[in-house]
Amino acid sequence: MFTYKKTINFYDCDPAGILFFAKIFELCHSAYESLIRSFNLKEDYWNSDEFVVPIIKSEASFHYPIKNGDEITVELFVKQLKDSSFELNYICKNTRGDLCNEVKTIHVFVRKSTWTKTKMKAEIHKGLLNYYNQA
Repeated sequence: MFTYKKTINFYDCDPAGILFFAKIFELCHSAYESLIRSFNLKEDYWNSDEFVVPIIKSEASFHYPIKNGDEITVELFVKQLKDSSFELNYICKNTRGDLCNEVKTIHVFVRKSTWTKTKMKAEIHKGLLNYYNQA
């Protein structure tokens, strides 16, 4: 399991004082970016000339409100890992350990020149494998 922590800012919240619903995807994407950085890849994952990795499906479940000032821990693991795609699952908890959100994203590697599915690089697959199905 990969963990990522973030304190929620006032500007992340809606008028009711809780995290604006769409911001949960931003929080989880930050955890995803941190995960990829931890791989210390030779090639720039985010600015590759060869491939892009769009999210083809995402969903979120909201269990407990996240508020301004809350420190949130995101627990991230790889649920599915294939040759060209992977699924990330995120569990978001506050400092009391309350389950606040569950998020799922599915990513697919696409050849940048043709926008067709392509096999992911071995070093990326290896990095993801370290966090495979550890829920």
